[in-house]
Amino acid sequence: MRTQKPMTQQTTSTSPLNIEQIRADFPILDQEVHPGKRLVFLDSAASSQKPRQVIDAMTYYLEHDHANVHRGIHTLSERATAAYEDARDKIRAFINARSRREILYTRNATESLNLVVASWGRANLGPGDVVVLSEMEHHSNLVPWHMLRDEIGFTIRYIPVTDDGLLDLDTYARFLREEPVKLVSVMHVSNVLGTVNPVADMIRQAHDAGALVMLDGAQSVPHLKVDVQALDVDFLAFSGHKMAGPTGIGILYGKRALLEAMPPYMGGGEMIKRVTLDGSTWNDLPHKFEAGTPAIAEAVGLGAAVDYLTGLGMDNILAHEQIVADYALDRLSEVPGLTLYGPAPDQRNGVATFTLADMHAHDVTQLLDVEGVGVRAGHHCAMPLHQRLGVAATARASFYVYNTTEDVDALIHAIEQARTVFGL
Repeated sequence: MRTQKPMTQQTTSTSPLNIEQIRADFPILDQEVHPGKRLVFLDSAASSQKPRQVIDAMTYYLEHDHANVHRGIHTLSERATAAYEDARDKIRAFINARSRREILYTRNATESLNLVVASWGRANLGPGDVVVLSEMEHHSNLVPWHMLRDEIGFTIRYIPVTDDGLLDLDTYARFLREEPVKLVSVMHVSNVLGTVNPVADMIRQAHDAGALVMLDGAQSVPHLKVDVQALDVDFLAFSGHKMAGPTGIGILYGKRALLEAMPPYMGGGEMIKRVTLDGSTWNDLPHKFEAGTPAIAEAVGLGAAVDYLTGLGMDNILAHEQIVADYALDRLSEVPGLTLYGPAPDQRNGVATFTLADMHAHDVTQLLDVEGVGVRAGHHCAMPLHQRLGVAATARASFYVYNTTEDVDALIHAIEQARTVFGL
């Protein structure tokens, strides 16, 4: 899966964004992590950094408006509720959902995926049914299905990954044609390979076969325009902390009719209309799935992150990241002994995953950190995919709106230093 192509002349100066201004919005980037080594943050696929606008919005809420939501008629509670629900409206518009009732707050994409597995899956699956996943899935879209399968006894099929880092769509079509598939749950974008899967076509094929589709959008929603109505997707999960927002807040989008028919995920306050000692009745959407005191400040922060990304323009963000990623793939492909994993540049996003000779990925990343360059190492919560690749671990550089081609140059310099240390 090595990616090589001729060197291009693109630089960050061709970006549609004002990168100098954007970098000034992210105070954490203005530091040295080691003496004389500026921070070069290339780990946004794990968690992105936060602009001042998000930090300020959360600080203002905590300093001026904090109270519990939906439960009080005093001034602070009403202001907190307004801020919390205003953020939900922003998120609805950001992904073009029909109704704010289709936007559920969770802790992260992992909880969003678990919610569908536990609620929809337990109510709708049984022996003889089939769920289709893929070999490239994050553990969050594997483990919950394994747990429910072992409990109630349905079958899981896996779309293979080709040698080019793409999904084997012929096998996918065969599953839909020959199996009693109830639901397809796949990544929109791979967190390891950067593969942008052709989900619009996959959703159409699944619906034609009578199956629902859930997308793990953790690596797509932060980077490109995702329109749930245009895709006609049934469920979409994503996390705030990968899209310039805070940790502790995620979103599950679901078509209203599906959510209405699903049983609650957790029980407690807020998700009920009435409780007696004999039983309970459920609240309306979205509150039926939001038991307990929510992450209010985090929702406000996510709303501010949506404002920030919307202001930049998702098409502009994608174009900028593509410039940086293409430059990175060019430079990395020239490093002796370095192997890149993933498809061709026109089928991937801003992720560059690699191994360096026979060096362990953890050793590589530790040496890069000495030079101030922060990348990820390990299996990236995708052990089955790494088994498919035939490697135990990889190093992953991932790019976001604040990264530049100069950051890529720093990465290459750090890799060359690592090669020197190991005598390569």
